[in-house]
Amino acid sequence: MSFAARLLAWYDDHGRKNLPWQHDPTPYRVWVSEVMLQQTQVATVIPYFERFMARFPAISDLAAASVDEVLALWSGLGYYSRARNLHRAAVQIATQHGGVFPSELEQVLALPGIGRSTAGAILALSRNQRHPILDGNVRRVLARYHAIGGWPGEAEVERLLWQKAEEHTPAERVAHYTQAIMDLGATLCTRSRPRCGDCPQAAACAAHAAGEPLRYPAPRPRKTLPERRTTLLLVTNDRGEVLLEQRPPSGIWGGLWTLPELGDESVAQWCRRRGLGAQEETAWPSLRHTFSHFHLDIAPRHVQVAAADSAVMEAAGAVWYKTELCDQLGLPAPIKRLLARLGRDE
Repeated sequence: MSFAARLLAWYDDHGRKNLPWQHDPTPYRVWVSEVMLQQTQVATVIPYFERFMARFPAISDLAAASVDEVLALWSGLGYYSRARNLHRAAVQIATQHGGVFPSELEQVLALPGIGRSTAGAILALSRNQRHPILDGNVRRVLARYHAIGGWPGEAEVERLLWQKAEEHTPAERVAHYTQAIMDLGATLCTRSRPRCGDCPQAAACAAHAAGEPLRYPAPRPRKTLPERRTTLLLVTNDRGEVLLEQRPPSGIWGGLWTLPELGDESVAQWCRRRGLGAQEETAWPSLRHTFSHFHLDIAPRHVQVAAADSAVMEAAGAVWYKTELCDQLGLPAPIKRLLARLGRDE
């Protein structure tokens, strides 16, 4: 029995078949789910996916929305470039493809934020087209099954894994196979506690035969993440509003609304430069937020100003906002936590 045949037989009995995006698996719904699932666990994604689909049931709805609204629904999922690219791609589909998700692999790859594996998964799961995939779960399964050493991020290792992915992808039941190999990696062939005794591929798995499944795949070479520090200001007025500023479209937290960042000047200088008179200033405990490539240590300071003064701050890219309404804007997770504390303290 082949790798694919064993996997499909296992999937028929044990595979996941009731995930929200598996019901009515249109290319649009599968696309959104695949993007959300990048770097994110299924359990975390499900409520976000359901809210997203309720607000944007069709590509045309997503294309017509503002980036702010898309980012607001994405708040908490992280990796916000995914949301910006999703919106850009929806606009591209609306303008170049008549609002219909393209059916050719090359056209899908031309959309912002969609790489080879994601494109293959969308077309395989929604249209049963034969395309191999190579997400994190599939890399792990194939690296162990064939005992392929090295870190999958290395070009030669990745090339070999793609070759094996292509060899194993069957001509029939491609959608089921694609879901099955992702399920196998997510539920049995897990990173730290593989359940080899329940795996349908165990008898032919080279890593299992050698008694060292945890050796494969090799981890990313370790590096010490640099540390950065910043001071963020929770500027509030006596109307219970907090000052938020929108980040530039690109870069860290691109397009999201955050707290003003204090540079080299003092809080008093910052307030004077903006025509604000600080009434009270309180330092809060610092908090750390870790990105993929650095740690950010945030020193929050709560600064209260008079409501009469605050009108001078209304400008493009800045807004006074009620903390209880902040779920209507795209906010990074640490900013949400600070605003939640502010709401409790008021």
